[in-house]
Amino acid sequence: MNKRILLKALAPILFGLATAGACAQAWPNKPVRVVIPFPPGGTLDTVGRLLAQKLGEQTGQTFVVDNRPGGNGTIGADNVAKAPADGYTLLFNASTFVTAPMTMKSVPYSVVANFTPVALVAKAPLSVAINKNLPITDVKSLVAYANSNPGKMTFAVGSIGSAGHLSTELLKRAGNLDYLIVPYKGTAPAFQDLIGGQIDGFIDPILGSLQYHKSGMLRVIAVTSKARATSLPDVPTVGETIEGYEFYSWYGLWGPAKLPADITQRLNAEVNKALASADMREKLTPQGLLLTPGSVEDFAKFQHGDMAASQKIITEGNIRVE
Repeated sequence: MNKRILLKALAPILFGLATAGACAQAWPNKPVRVVIPFPPGGTLDTVGRLLAQKLGEQTGQTFVVDNRPGGNGTIGADNVAKAPADGYTLLFNASTFVTAPMTMKSVPYSVVANFTPVALVAKAPLSVAINKNLPITDVKSLVAYANSNPGKMTFAVGSIGSAGHLSTELLKRAGNLDYLIVPYKGTAPAFQDLIGGQIDGFIDPILGSLQYHKSGMLRVIAVTSKARATSLPDVPTVGETIEGYEFYSWYGLWGPAKLPADITQRLNAEVNKALASADMREKLTPQGLLLTPGSVEDFAKFQHGDMAASQKIITEGNIRVE
């Protein structure tokens, strides 16, 4: 094959590579869709919308939030998994994204194979809330009460396989506690029954219990983070009593599988820039959130570790969505 024929054969390939490079460099040159696979409202939606707004301001392009609820978050996630890997369709989701497939009979995608981790955005410590009429003021008295009333104490979970559910299972095992876990259809009815005395305890992100605790409607006795929460500085951590206990809900950004590395790195840098901004910190830190800037590699490593830890809790607790 002479040089002329060889160049002619390679021309389409070289053109495609050049075009792909130009498109990546130009990203974003049109609106970016950010899929949130749950209804509007709630912490996930709040954080996602703030992030989308900041990314739009920083890049000069519109980041449009698209709420696609259903299937415990699987409908919206599947929509992103099947989208072109061009940086114009992204997924903003909570830690239930990686745990839901472990509790369900089947999902139409693989978290590892069909998505590109972009950035870990924030961690959300959970609060251990107790009915105010119970003689429980800290984790030590919780252990004593649960074990002196074996099988009688009840803890709500807002949804099967949620961060709150896994945290409740982990506390039960780590503290060798004897209580019943009662599934609810959402956090609102769980809080209503906790305040009303129909349920004894509930572990959920701090934001949900904060107002009830401050008003005296329930009692937050501990938080699940390694360090005390800035929004509840007088409340101890579970780990201060049960050594090694630590648990978070968390929020992240993903793209479809095979998202180009340059777009992935650009997105990660823009997320880190947004997390460093004063307005993001001022709006999210008071809600008990811990902002978590880091590299793409940091997020991939974190996700891998969290999935392994969650799988252990789910397997030992036999947690399944019926």
